[in-house]
Amino acid sequence: MSAQRKWDNTYSSPDNLVELFENALKNFTNNRLFGTKDAQGVYQWVTYADVGSRVDHLRAGLAQLGVGAGDAVGIISRNSTDWMVCAYATYGLNAHFMPMYEKELESVWQYIIGDASIKVLFVSKPDIQAKILSWKDDFPSLERVILIDAPADSKDSMHSVEALGETNPIAAVHPAPLDLAVVIYTSGTTGDPKGVMLSHGNCTSCSQAGFHLFSDLNETDVSFSHLPWAHVYAFSAELNNILQFGGSIGFLDSLEHMTEDLPKVRPTFLISVPRVFNMVYSKIFETMQEEGGMKLKLFNMAVKAAKSKRETGKAGFTYKMLDKLVFGKIRAMFGGRLKYALTASAKMNPDIETFFFDIGIPVYDCYGLSETSPAVTMNSPSGHKVGSVGRLVEKVDVVIDTSKVEDGSDDGEIVVYGPNVMLGYLNKPEKTAEVMTEDGGLRTGDQGHMDADGFLFVTGRFKEEYKLENGKYVFPAEIEEEIKLLPYVNNAFVYGDGKPYNVLLLVPYMPMLERFVRDFKISVPASELLSLPAVKELLLKEIGQHLKKRFGGYEIPQKMAFLQEDFSVENGMLTQTLKIKRRVVVQAYHGVIESIYE
Repeated sequence: MSAQRKWDNTYSSPDNLVELFENALKNFTNNRLFGTKDAQGVYQWVTYADVGSRVDHLRAGLAQLGVGAGDAVGIISRNSTDWMVCAYATYGLNAHFMPMYEKELESVWQYIIGDASIKVLFVSKPDIQAKILSWKDDFPSLERVILIDAPADSKDSMHSVEALGETNPIAAVHPAPLDLAVVIYTSGTTGDPKGVMLSHGNCTSCSQAGFHLFSDLNETDVSFSHLPWAHVYAFSAELNNILQFGGSIGFLDSLEHMTEDLPKVRPTFLISVPRVFNMVYSKIFETMQEEGGMKLKLFNMAVKAAKSKRETGKAGFTYKMLDKLVFGKIRAMFGGRLKYALTASAKMNPDIETFFFDIGIPVYDCYGLSETSPAVTMNSPSGHKVGSVGRLVEKVDVVIDTSKVEDGSDDGEIVVYGPNVMLGYLNKPEKTAEVMTEDGGLRTGDQGHMDADGFLFVTGRFKEEYKLENGKYVFPAEIEEEIKLLPYVNNAFVYGDGKPYNVLLLVPYMPMLERFVRDFKISVPASELLSLPAVKELLLKEIGQHLKKRFGGYEIPQKMAFLQEDFSVENGMLTQTLKIKRRVVVQAYHGVIESIYE
């Protein structure tokens, strides 16, 4: 551990979320802020001033309900104007906000409501309200359950609380930088959820650091909101960030409508995750292969011309023509105005990252955790290196602790210092002590190294790694992401903890799998396809060929089993940012895994 750190644990103004929004109201009063699709499929927009009035009214209404400093206000809702109004009204009372997901296990809601002692809870749908009310009496702290979309004359409607506040106005409180603002519950890929306590200074310093690396953002810029604000990534990088430069956000209606909504909102920047770009990339190449003929030929020519431009820095006539003819259509899928995208939550595949740069949509890979608000490092227009997760954001420092790895390795545990580091885990002092160093650093559990140019490379996660019987360490997530690039794969899970070799649980994409095996003269009804040993042998061979470009032989799965049901948020096997919950999958498919080895 190095003793020489460069982190700056001070806070720049604004150092609280209340003042952040007040500045936005003053500077961007009549700008559009949020766009929501109506029943006719048309986006309707509200201004900063519209939202500001609602925040004032709800803040005063909550005060009338007895909410004050130190109280917890919760919400179960997808991203919306109402979500933001609830959050910023809460901050103005120096109370703290507790967001939860609509698509969540009922037991998790119960755990959070009890753990956080939530006093007032906003919910988005009547069925959610009914579930909460059926066991509300088990939680003495929970005084009111308010339905956001209830009729205006209902006592427990958001509208009625706002109306109550409109007739009893109060001024907003400006919290101190170290006052608790929000508690973000981690979904937990390997363990139980923990409430990450983030202060006002944590939140504002993080959003400021990100904005300073993308300082060309201005009030004409638009984001397309498709990641949940109940997760700290979109909460900081999108919601709080947009207020700094007066931009606007259009809300995704549903994933099924994403391709039709993007051209309506026409975003200029996108806060996303690698999985989204992986799916788009796979779909593009799958479509081109299906089309064949001249379309495939032009696509391959365009890819080759873009590569030449990247390597030589020269854009000739051929490139310009093909860029407009081929890549212009891909850019149009995103609305035609996308300047760049930010991705985090998992490491971006270097080939896919380069492809999107080549077609004119720079995708900047970043790194952070809920416990760091979340930004630690970011690639950006001012500094970018493929395969890395960028350079340190302002005021933050990283130390690489090599005490956990073999001598001579540059890799070690990433330890983070800075004003972005959390206050701790709610009601879990022992868990907090496990990750905090004596001098204020956060042990991330991630493995990586910093190169000579200051770019961080994340190479694995200590909690998710395992050791094969031969002593070799495996980081399965990276292998899984590579397998999921294959067109006949919906999802993949790699396992081998303490075993002689890795095995694979594969969720197939049946239309492409049927087409793929047909080329190898395997023609049986779809209902029989997954039971054929020849199909498994063929896929293992193809997957092995695909993986050996990036992975050692010991990392490549030697046997496999098919799964009928995909991993999802709904069945509890994916987090809200689409990471696999490894412990849950192993428990659910323990028998299947053991049968593969047998």
